[in-house]
Amino acid sequence: MKKYMILFFSFFLILSCEDVIDVDLNEAEERLVIEASMFRQKGFTGNNQQVRITKTRGFFEDSLTTVDDAVVTVTKDDGQIFEFVHDTAGFYRTFQFDADLMEKYYLKVEVDDEIYTAEETFMPVVRIDSVTQRNDAGFSGDEIELKAYYTDPAGEDNFYLFTFFVNFVQFPITEIFDDEFFDGNTIFALYREEELSTGDQVTIRNFGLSKQFHDYMFVLLNQIGSSGGPFQTQPATVRGNIINETNPDHFPFGYFSLSETDQFIYTVQ
Repeated sequence: MKKYMILFFSFFLILSCEDVIDVDLNEAEERLVIEASMFRQKGFTGNNQQVRITKTRGFFEDSLTTVDDAVVTVTKDDGQIFEFVHDTAGFYRTFQFDADLMEKYYLKVEVDDEIYTAEETFMPVVRIDSVTQRNDAGFSGDEIELKAYYTDPAGEDNFYLFTFFVNFVQFPITEIFDDEFFDGNTIFALYREEELSTGDQVTIRNFGLSKQFHDYMFVLLNQIGSSGGPFQTQPATVRGNIINETNPDHFPFGYFSLSETDQFIYTVQ
């Protein structure tokens, strides 16, 4: 079982009373960022989907540059084509997507005379069976701990992503798993938060992943969790599954993924 938590960190500015130091940074080549994660929650059709396209920004830039003139389509293996129409800044949407599990889909994005493509399978996921709570967890013995149980299907390779979100945090805690050591068994994803209190609602979601997307998230979360200071050697570029057909060296960032999800909203006792 592999478990990783997203660690969010901030940069600290060192201020001098007398001198201002200008740091000459080697700016990387501007690239597209294509966020094409599509979901179908159990019990819903998954007709509404979106793709977001932006560009990378410089170290000292605050705002994102959105791409608003792209042509975005997703083609299903049976030949159906779904057009994603530009809506708001950088977002392209469709309300007629046909989300079928274990079907293959093909993404195509055209921007500035370059064509970007990717392919992925819509991955299913098991239900969250139950959630248990204990109030004496952690080193101090006074933290609330939740365990979200699910049963892995036997005899097949499965990959999961769990998120735990509560309203007083900005980002959800994220964990990824594979079933190498618990194939066919009931297992749990664990969430522990010292700030939890009675009445808080925790939204727990389980996503089915392809092996390729699991491996991508493994590297990405590992790099986020082990990042050093601003002057240390930076991790290698994490490339997704989207390629530039026109100019392969000008590859984009981002990923094209399709996941069934299950959701369990738990009220802390």
